[in-house]
Amino acid sequence: MTKGQPGLRERKKAATREALSWAALRLAVERGLENVRVEDIAAAAGVSPRTYNNYFSSKAEAIVHRHRERILRSAEVLRQRPAGEPLWEALTRALLAPYDGMPEQPDPQWTAGIRLVLREPALQAELMRDGARTAAGLAAAVAARTGTDPHRDLYPKLVTAAALAAVKAANDQYLAADPPVPFQSLLAEALRQLAAGLPDPSHQ
Repeated sequence: MTKGQPGLRERKKAATREALSWAALRLAVERGLENVRVEDIAAAAGVSPRTYNNYFSSKAEAIVHRHRERILRSAEVLRQRPAGEPLWEALTRALLAPYDGMPEQPDPQWTAGIRLVLREPALQAELMRDGARTAAGLAAAVAARTGTDPHRDLYPKLVTAAALAAVKAANDQYLAADPPVPFQSLLAEALRQLAAGLPDPSHQ
C-alpha cells in the first residue's frame, strides 16, 4: 500500500458506501423518498439491510453522502493544486474535479426527479446538519493554501461560504434550467463571477 493511500479494506468500504448512496438517490428519484425502504436500497446495492445500517442511519443521510464526498474531495484536490496557482483558479478546478465525467447534457426527467427529492424536509434537514462538516474540511484546505488559521481567521471561512454558495446557486440554476444546461459550465461561471468580485451586471 502506498503511503497516504487507502488500503483494500478502506477502498471496499468506500465503494459500498458510494453504491448505497447512489442506490438511495436513484430509487428516491424513481419512486419518491417516502416510497423507498432500506431493504430496497440494500438490494439495489447488492448488500444486506444490516450492512446498510452499518453505513447510514437514514435514507437522507445516504443521499447526502454524495454531496459530502464531492466537497471533501474538492478539499483534497485543492491541497494538491500547484502552490503558485491563484486561489480562485485552484478553487475552481478543485470544485469542478468531482464532476469529471458527468454528462454534458442533463436528462430532464432526472433533474425533475431531483427537484422533487430535494423538497423533502428530511433531506433538507440532513443537508443542513452535514453542512458544518463539509465546510470545515474545505475551509481547512483554503487556510492551508493561504497561510491563515481556519479557526481564528475570517478569510478561510468567508471564501468557503462563498464557494459553497456558488455550488448551491449553480445547482439551483441547473435544476431549473429549461432547456437543460450543463452543471459544470454553471458552476464555473458562478465561481468566475465570485473571483471577479460579483460585478454589477446592470453597469456592464
